[in-house]
Amino acid sequence: MLTVEDIHTYYGDSHVLQGVSLAVAEGQVVTILGRNGMGKTTLIRSIIGFTPPRGGRVVFKGVDITRAPPFRSIGMGLGLVPQGRRIFPSLSVLENLQVAARRANGKRGWTVQRVFGLFPRLEQRSTHPGDKLSGGEQQMLAIGRALMTNPDLLLMDEPTEGLAPIVVREVGSAIAALKRDGLS
Repeated sequence: MLTVEDIHTYYGDSHVLQGVSLAVAEGQVVTILGRNGMGKTTLIRSIIGFTPPRGGRVVFKGVDITRAPPFRSIGMGLGLVPQGRRIFPSLSVLENLQVAARRANGKRGWTVQRVFGLFPRLEQRSTHPGDKLSGGEQQMLAIGRALMTNPDLLLMDEPTEGLAPIVVREVGSAIAALKRDGLS
């Protein structure tokens, strides 16, 4: 589903990713581990198109997206849960989900009700603005919003960063449920 071949990504003159390669098969979950500053976020930014690599290739579902703009990659079924959540603080939970809604391509798609089924706490807080949610609720919302794009592959950058252990388990359970459902 996703192949990253020998990519080299820079910030200015700083050569951050030096020959990174990986592959993700359909239905597979892959985890990238490393200390802060090792390039995990840069790898995700390179895949989605925020910081395109200067060398190498990123291929998604057989199409070279190395230099494609992010909206094109997302339109092809690549989803993103960014580091730092990046929810819309003045929009309600429901509005945050609705703004990302994209029709599924002939498959069982993600709807607001299906996201609420995965994260019941979001349904209870559906009218609350994003900036009035706890950190864990904001992370659930960021994941739910990404699911509303009906991705075939979901990139998650630091999905449990700064969360209480009980919320880490809840997010971990949600990721396991997504894998069981066949999401890469």
